[in-house]
Amino acid sequence: MTDIKFAAIGINHAHIYGQVECLLEAGAQFTAFHAVEDDLAEAFGAKFPQSKRVADPRAILEDPAIAVVLTAAIPADRAAISIAAMQHGKDVLTDKPGMITFAQLDELRRVQKETGRIFSVLYSEHFEVRATVEAGNLIAQGAIGKVINTVGLGPHSLRLNNRPDWFFTRQRYGGILCDIASHQFEQFLFFSNANDAEVTSATVANRNHPDKPGLQDVGDVHLKTENTSGYIRVDWFTPTGLPTWGDGRLTILGTEGYIELRKYIDIAGKPGSDHLFIVNSDGPRHIDCSNVDRPFGRQFLADVANRTETAMPQERAFNAMKLALTAQQLAERGTEWAQ
Repeated sequence: MTDIKFAAIGINHAHIYGQVECLLEAGAQFTAFHAVEDDLAEAFGAKFPQSKRVADPRAILEDPAIAVVLTAAIPADRAAISIAAMQHGKDVLTDKPGMITFAQLDELRRVQKETGRIFSVLYSEHFEVRATVEAGNLIAQGAIGKVINTVGLGPHSLRLNNRPDWFFTRQRYGGILCDIASHQFEQFLFFSNANDAEVTSATVANRNHPDKPGLQDVGDVHLKTENTSGYIRVDWFTPTGLPTWGDGRLTILGTEGYIELRKYIDIAGKPGSDHLFIVNSDGPRHIDCSNVDRPFGRQFLADVANRTETAMPQERAFNAMKLALTAQQLAERGTEWAQ
């Protein structure tokens, strides 16, 4: 895949670093990026000196040698960038959320179908977390039987002094369920072996930041498929004493056992990250997943080359965001954020 070239348009979220590394590790070439903000561009360019900064995104869109466009722009702007890229014959790998409105989702679906390009979302809490990848491997091997329930928790650290203004503007970031819970929606579909689901309840609130009225600092969701049920909670209440940005957890219940992931830290326990705990007929055990292979980048580039859907089915990429938007809309009814 070393002949596949990619570029980036919009680098407002630090996830762009992981997106670039994902494709670089898979063998692609990073050639150019566009960013309006000089401070972001300076740090980004220093990290990836092989790419050149271009003043106009058209230099990327109109370059026939570039096959893939990445974006981690302000969430409200990602859909337009992705649409323009697909209309110029590029495949897209966006940060989550890939869009923040149903209108954007509908237009993305239309353009993707019309152009035949790939629209994919790099859900880092799945594809870049080795423990999550290994959970998928174990479940595929039948380690816990048939999956019937998941509980996904996505606490994050707010770090107020490091957040730009758009982060606190509902119409720019999309709401907490649309934004960070999109990770958990995708994982629910993946571990349920489903491409779609039903949201049965959802809430959002601002519990402790009255000076930031646009911020939703906690949200939760219940959802189900024909064979599985799930619960999601996301929040901005990670204590300052936790030595990482969030204690991300996922519990997967099967008919013959269960798996618990402590993705980033095992509090007061084992050092490092990527912890997987499994309990089944063989008893309880801990699996260190720090060396588990992460195939998403290779699979995505293979999809680009072969026009396949091995990294993530196109419908799941869209429907994970559809569920996030549905939950966001349901949760905001009767609140100050309602449209």
